[in-house]
Amino acid sequence: MTTASFRNESVPVTPWRHARAIALLPLMNTVVVPSMLLLLTRGAPRFTSDAAVLETLAGAALLAGGAALVAHSIRLFIRLGRGTLAPWDPTRELVDVGAYRFSRNPMKGGLFLVLAGEALLTQSTAVTVWLACFVVVNVVYIRWHEEPGLERRFGERYGAYCARVPRWWPSFRSLLPPAPAKEPSP
Repeated sequence: MTTASFRNESVPVTPWRHARAIALLPLMNTVVVPSMLLLLTRGAPRFTSDAAVLETLAGAALLAGGAALVAHSIRLFIRLGRGTLAPWDPTRELVDVGAYRFSRNPMKGGLFLVLAGEALLTQSTAVTVWLACFVVVNVVYIRWHEEPGLERRFGERYGAYCARVPRWWPSFRSLLPPAPAKEPSP
């Protein structure tokens, strides 16, 4: 039995459910944990570089681009997915438009970019280690837990989606317009 089958499908997804999922997942991982790491490691070894201006600009660009990608992905989940980003309250509809047309995990990709930007901006070894841990845990989780659940929930439609859209970063194939749907033979 999937998570979605435990709740009443006719109950609308409230703003509170979205806010709770956003606070517990993206904000916890990109704001709370890095902030705590920075507080706990004040005076700890940091990267040093003569290219601080370039690193600051690159960090700010990664952070801004990642945050925009996360916000776009959440908005699509709210508008089209009829669920939240949380695994315990997943979307009821497969979202395959917007950024999801080019990557199956643009929200996670956006979070990776936010953390990479924070690591560059803060020059913190601890934040960089957190980024690496966060990436590894999510790559494993998505491949071995989330994707099998999506296959069970959305069946052939998810299989076709996986065949045309890469898991992480856009490829040339995902940038092409979608092929027209074939009409069933009589």
